[in-house]
Amino acid sequence: MKRLIYLDNAATTKTRPQVVEAMLPYFSEIYGNPSSVYDFAAPVKEAVTAAREAIAATLGTRKEDIYFTAGGTEADNWAIKAAAEAYREKGNHIITSRIEHHAVLHTCQYLEKHGFEVTYLDVDENGVVKLDELKKAIRPSTILISIMFANNEIGTIEPIREIGAAAKEHGILFHTDAVQAYGHLPISVDELGIDMLSASGHKINGPKGVGFLYIRKGVKIRSFIHGGAQERKRRAGTENVPGIVGLGRAAQIAAETMEERAKKETELREYLIRQVLDRVPYTRVNGHRTDRLPNNVSFAFQFIEGESLLILLDSKGICGSSGSACTSGSLDPSHVLLAIGLPHEIAHGSLRLTLSEENTKEEMDYVAQAIEEIVARLRNMSPLYEDFIKKNACR
Repeated sequence: MKRLIYLDNAATTKTRPQVVEAMLPYFSEIYGNPSSVYDFAAPVKEAVTAAREAIAATLGTRKEDIYFTAGGTEADNWAIKAAAEAYREKGNHIITSRIEHHAVLHTCQYLEKHGFEVTYLDVDENGVVKLDELKKAIRPSTILISIMFANNEIGTIEPIREIGAAAKEHGILFHTDAVQAYGHLPISVDELGIDMLSASGHKINGPKGVGFLYIRKGVKIRSFIHGGAQERKRRAGTENVPGIVGLGRAAQIAAETMEERAKKETELREYLIRQVLDRVPYTRVNGHRTDRLPNNVSFAFQFIEGESLLILLDSKGICGSSGSACTSGSLDPSHVLLAIGLPHEIAHGSLRLTLSEENTKEEMDYVAQAIEEIVARLRNMSPLYEDFIKKNACR
């Protein structure tokens, strides 16, 4: 088997052995339905409650405010669509940003077809939402602000505390897509003024197909899935008990290891960035250089195509991406990179590498050398690069 260096942890993470161990009994030993009333189902219900408590503790909130979903995309859809419906009598205006995940952007576009107005805020060259523009965008009819906690492509952390304060000042609901941030950054929903928060299990070494939506007490939000009384009548359907148990355990471990993990990942991130910038000319780092997720590295290489780079990296056993895994296969440049001002030709040459605490410095050396060799190879085949070199040689 060829060497494998996995650097696509923003797409998904490896499920921890401790998480798998916690989940296993709920497939074939303790398999009752938590909604059943007999004794055999009692430990299943208790396990779901324990997971809810564990997640609530990581956010500094009550277990009653945690609602399980099938993942971050469902949680985003639920928060935005149900809040829009519930508060429609108050207004029809929503504020979001141009760099949101498509789970938010496409949901907002759907609502625009149903009578809602959406303001898509610009960001600066680092991908940071402009607070003055956000405040100017607020209207008497504004009912919801939805801004991601940290960007999934370029890693930039948004000014969530300030956004939460602005929303609270005007009596507007504030939702944040924290799929990339949860378990990687400390989050207190009360301190940050967050009314709703979306998260997903498989981004924090938990299982796929499970996530949650935090809904602050008092927020008037409707049911998203109808058909049963599960999740306190707000989200029908038999609970994914093994997934919920795994999510709870993953959340616990993520909270316990966060500080140490972030320190190691930040050191590796900075080492890799230095190595690549030193080796490969005409390269830029996308996103904020310091206020970014600990494990996120985003490069843009001039005169190459990101897809070709990914294929050649894969041949060397290196797993990365050109942006969000949810848009893999698209020939269009990243909407995030265009939003921060990159021209199409540079945005096409993007590479996102997202590390884990299991990666090593030796692996970063190997990756940097591979990038240097591959970029040089691709540029040698590029007529644009050839013309660029000729023009600069004549100066």
